Amino acid sequence: MAPEQAWPTSGDGRIPLGRFCRVTAGPSGSLLDNLQEGPNGVPVIAPPDLTEHFTVDTRRLRRVSHPQAERLARFELRAGDVLLVRQGTLGRLALVKDEQAGWLYSSSCLRIRVDQSLVLPAYLAAYLTHPPVQRELIAQAQSGTVPSLNSTMLTEFPVEVPPMDRQHDVVAALADIDEQITVQRMMLDRLVALRPSVFEQLTKGE
Repeated sequence: MAPEQAWPTSGDGRIPLGRFCRVTAGPSGSLLDNLQEGPNGVPVIAPPDLTEHFTVDTRRLRRVSHPQAERLARFELRAGDVLLVRQGTLGRLALVKDEQAGWLYSSSCLRIRVDQSLVLPAYLAAYLTHPPVQRELIAQAQSGTVPSLNSTMLTEFPVEVPPMDRQHDVVAALADIDEQITVQRMMLDRLVALRPSVFEQLTKGE
């Protein structure tokens, strides 16, 4: 049954996110008071580890011991989870990949676990990073010294959910664009690296 047939919608036809997702805030800071650097232990993803390209930067991850991670098993990540910053750089997110399954996440993040029979995680990630949607989401943040989102707020956030075949089309089209962006960035990086040597060769007449 299509989502729009199964669930009541808002006046504009959008569906509350909580109808097809479970939203879980990260463990409290007191449960992660033994974070450590180095290669040993289970990684804990924090807001600075989420990139503007919706991925996880693994270079500066901190970790907890395996016994501590076992006690925090309810906060484990699975492939397809969407991790959203709730404090700090609001709205930044990442789509969890297979290699990050079993990792944990900090108290400053929300884990969105999608019912993948109804919504594609990649579609939801794309929807939540669409600029007008980002502005709407951030506008609902609780004001204060550090603006924040919470699980209740996110559960009630309205989402446009097209049929599954349309979601696949959206994800495929955006993947093609992202691939072209990656190629263009690589070309730009090479040109930037080449520029100083060209300058030296031309000024020295080589």
